[in-house]
Amino acid sequence: MGHGGNVIDELVTDHREVEELFGKIEALPPGHKDRKVYADQATIELVRHSVAEEAYLYPAVREHVPDGDALADRELEDHATAEQTMKDLEGCDADDAEFDRLIGSLMSEIREHIADEEQNLFPKLRAACSTEELDRLGEKVRQAKKTAPTRPHPAAPDKPPANKLLAPGAGMVDRLRDALSGRGKQG
Repeated sequence: MGHGGNVIDELVTDHREVEELFGKIEALPPGHKDRKVYADQATIELVRHSVAEEAYLYPAVREHVPDGDALADRELEDHATAEQTMKDLEGCDADDAEFDRLIGSLMSEIREHIADEEQNLFPKLRAACSTEELDRLGEKVRQAKKTAPTRPHPAAPDKPPANKLLAPGAGMVDRLRDALSGRGKQG
């Protein structure tokens, strides 16, 4: 979080961090308790990342990129699918058979989403926006991640202005729950 740079650099850095967590999950045997720890850390990062994209990236895509509405809508559908998977995963322990199915599904969904953003959406956004606009969006995304929720909320709004109004409150509650439970911290 708070890597610096323009919006594309910021989000690509997030992508690499999540992929690193996925690699740690894959390196452990099924049922290992740390798989759940890494899954929780990945969920925290993915939720914050998604909330920031929904608040600032996708509205910019709609505004600046040709056929941006269709692109943004497709990305939001990906987010909704992944968020439901993360919500289902939240209730599973690492030794639960459903955990392996869900984490495998999540990693596949996220990897496809990342590839699509990096190969399709980001180049289009870079071509459509000035360097200053990309830098401004990067700063907004960094700020949004600081107050974003850390747990999946599939029923929450995913478009402005409602998402921008509700996310900080949900984020505060999530961070309090995380602090009290130790969620997202390596044991």
